[in-house]
Amino acid sequence: MKTKTLAIARVVITLLLGANISAMGQGAEVSTIELSVGDNMRYTPSVIQAHPGERVRIVLKGVGKLAALGHNFVLLKKGTAPKTFVDKAAKATEETGFIPAAMNDQVIVATALVKPGESDEVTVEAPIEPGEYTFVCSFPGHSALGMKGQLIVK
Repeated sequence: MKTKTLAIARVVITLLLGANISAMGQGAEVSTIELSVGDNMRYTPSVIQAHPGERVRIVLKGVGKLAALGHNFVLLKKGTAPKTFVDKAAKATEETGFIPAAMNDQVIVATALVKPGESDEVTVEAPIEPGEYTFVCSFPGHSALGMKGQLIVK
């Protein structure tokens, strides 16, 4: 009898704990997007789609072979001119991730620089305002060579 009562108690506790864990996870789902960056100076994929307010985890993976090439992911706020941003960012240093402190207010989120075999990740809530948001690599010259993409929020 004692063993049967103990077994029932374990089942009840497991069910209750499972319900709590499920409830805590509601609304906290995160979509994961893996972006590859390499020697071709492109993000793969270069277009990301999200719903307003959706939590998105961006995993940036360095897949190239040239060890000297570092890349990052910088998601710009709507209204930020990408060319002006990267031109000013080119004057920054690797210590700041090629994002000058005075320009942080133009950035929604950014990863660290990654080289081949490395990765970095950030989690961000997609902007509430639908539209297209540009992301760039702020390492000098990379955006001009085509290293940019779009987050489409709809």
